[in-house]
Amino acid sequence: MNQLLVGCSGWNYPQSGEEGGWVGPFYPTSTTKMLSYYSHYFNTAEMDSIFYDKFYSKMTKGTFIGMAKAVPEGFQFSLKVPETITHVKKLDMAKGAMADFEHYLDKISPLKNTKKLGAILFQLAPSFTVDNFRQTESFLDHLPSGYEYAMEFRHPSWQTEGPWEMLRQYNIAAVMTDSPDPKLKFLSNAIVTADHSLIRLHGRNKGYWYNYLYTEQELQPWADKVQEIRNETKVLRTYFNNHPIGQSVANALQFKEMTGEKLTKEQAKAKENVLQYLENMKAVGKQTTLT
Repeated sequence: MNQLLVGCSGWNYPQSGEEGGWVGPFYPTSTTKMLSYYSHYFNTAEMDSIFYDKFYSKMTKGTFIGMAKAVPEGFQFSLKVPETITHVKKLDMAKGAMADFEHYLDKISPLKNTKKLGAILFQLAPSFTVDNFRQTESFLDHLPSGYEYAMEFRHPSWQTEGPWEMLRQYNIAAVMTDSPDPKLKFLSNAIVTADHSLIRLHGRNKGYWYNYLYTEQELQPWADKVQEIRNETKVLRTYFNNHPIGQSVANALQFKEMTGEKLTKEQAKAKENVLQYLENMKAVGKQTTLT
């Protein structure tokens, strides 16, 4: 069976658990070297902060050299594409979106050079509709080769066969998602458009995303889909984006078990620590205030 990588969307959550961070539920202290610590429990992570220009603009090649050095061989980072490219310029070649993207690839090149680069994720804006199909296709037609690309749609108008055929043509993975938005339910189908796949689980809270703990019953259909998808792709990456209070840590480790991986003693303890922390917060009525 082909490779399955399971991890979290982000790792740098230095606040205490009561503030929604991971210090307490997962990280021992605020001075813990978080990425290095995280890499003892998972072999992949999605980098979410790179999407936001206020963080991306301050990143240099040195940022990614440091990331590569902090994790062991075999670890993979999947990176979101900056919002300037996907949300501001909306993949428009005439607005310089490709030039910005090539600069981005150069900046993250230390990860590719050390074989620690996973998928490159284009998360489109909720306002980016199928009316932008030709604009999207033109951008994809100019993508540099040698990378594993994935695209996440966030508007229901993409629920047609055309987008899937377009992604198959360019060997780009259609991102499967679990989210609170019923209009995006079609993205929870097992969609394979490339020789690699990507799943992102955002939580199921009504009205807001992310602050959610999945039950085993809710995850079981995804575990079943994973077995199906793994037979069709060389690698399937799955990221939990329900990050507040370390909930993604607990669910990602739980999902590893559900898909056939035996947890180490350290991983099992980390899962139980997060769950116990959440129980303690629930007992004093604090968890529901964190949105």
